[in-house]
Amino acid sequence: MEKVDNTKELKLNFPTTWQYKLIMEKEHDAKKIAKEILKDKEHKIKKSQNSKKGNYVSHTLEVLVDNHEERKAIFEDLKKHKDIKFVL
Repeated sequence: MEKVDNTKELKLNFPTTWQYKLIMEKEHDAKKIAKEILKDKEHKIKKSQNSKKGNYVSHTLEVLVDNHEERKAIFEDLKKHKDIKFVL
């Protein structure tokens, strides 16, 4: 089995549109959470799908990021939010 090097930085041209996948319990408001984290930064959020039992829902959050640091900072802020179970 070939070993994968996950330490390399992505080669991206900035600014670029980046998508995050948010997974949360269905009763939480993804639009409100995105606005809370991103403030006035322009973004789009759309519902992706429900879990089999309907307890969880995933959303795709699309944001224009200016650099790697901003992309990572948004990811970390999303991960820290109490209502978001997973961020991909």
